[in-house]
Amino acid sequence: MPPDPHRPDAPPDAASPTAPPADDAACTVFLACLDADAQAAARAETSFRQEIADRTAALAEARAHAFRRADLMRALAETVEGADSREMAVAGGQALLRGRLGWTQDSAARVEVLEAFAAVCLAVFAAARPQAPADEGAVPPPAAALAAFEEWYAGSRETPFWHLFEHYMPETPLVDF
Repeated sequence: MPPDPHRPDAPPDAASPTAPPADDAACTVFLACLDADAQAAARAETSFRQEIADRTAALAEARAHAFRRADLMRALAETVEGADSREMAVAGGQALLRGRLGWTQDSAARVEVLEAFAAVCLAVFAAARPQAPADEGAVPPPAAALAAFEEWYAGSRETPFWHLFEHYMPETPLVDF
């Protein structure tokens, strides 16, 4: 009589419930492959979501910079178009930039930025006056002057110029006297 496979003292063999069936190894491999595929899919999804987040952040920054650029240049054009001279155009443009950035006091770094921004002011002033006198010299187009200024700022400060506009403005409590 064959040994009873359900008795605890029975030797393990193929019919024993404690011994793995012959095809259990294939099932284990199959499940391990499915788990590996699931982990790979999870890593791919995480990577893709990070790429989306990075790309979204880059696009949001580009959008913000484009709107800041357009807004500042529109205001600069309005400021310098009524100026009587190059000096007045530069002074008006620098005052505009100071106001937009909330600069109430000068520092060496701020003066350096304002001096570099003067070229942008002159370019916008010259573009607003197509019949400029010949003694004013050659001035680059506003787009080239702005690009050169942005490149200078990024090279000297290691950050885009437009980040200056991201300063935190604390809410001031409304006080009724």
